Amino acid sequence: MKHKVDISNWKRREHFHFFKQFEEPYHGVTVTIDCTRAYQYSKANGTSFFLYYLYQCLVASNQLEAFKLRILDDELYRFDRIDAGSALARDNGTFGFGDFIYYPTFEEFNTEAGKVMKRVATETDLQRSSAENVIRFSALPWIDFTALSHARLFAFKDSCPKISFGKVADTNGKKTMPLSIHVHHALIDGRDLGEFLALYQDLVNR
Repeated sequence: MKHKVDISNWKRREHFHFFKQFEEPYHGVTVTIDCTRAYQYSKANGTSFFLYYLYQCLVASNQLEAFKLRILDDELYRFDRIDAGSALARDNGTFGFGDFIYYPTFEEFNTEAGKVMKRVATETDLQRSSAENVIRFSALPWIDFTALSHARLFAFKDSCPKISFGKVADTNGKKTMPLSIHVHHALIDGRDLGEFLALYQDLVNR
């Protein structure tokens, strides 16, 4: 469910109006995440490492107000729940798109997301949900990247965050992976990014 936000007294009102007129309003960073404990947890429990680290992103996003905001028809809205829309690999070397609903426990999420992955693997289309209460995810497990950009259709006024993960590296038993995140500057500033990344790192360390 979404709610229209009255921005008349919002502390970021001027920032909202300033950045939403930009042709390219997205800004982003690439950071290195320590995923040692998350990787160990996934292997020990026989669960998908991909789904586990993606789920922790949803946990973080659903705790942070800035990540629940979207721009619809030039107006500001807040969603009660943030889900995931992700590119998913297929056995033939291509990919499709699937949506993962956020659940309060990883066990529930893992079960339902696993069904989505199996379904997308057998399809051939590139249909993507038009839902706005999502974060767009992708994974490049072949590349230990240090920067990343996205293909954009500028005629489409998007405001969803975009998060990509890269190849896991192992250094003396410590596992790390790159995380790239791009967000709409009318909604999310550098301070918000820092808060998200700190929370996410804490979650995957548990």
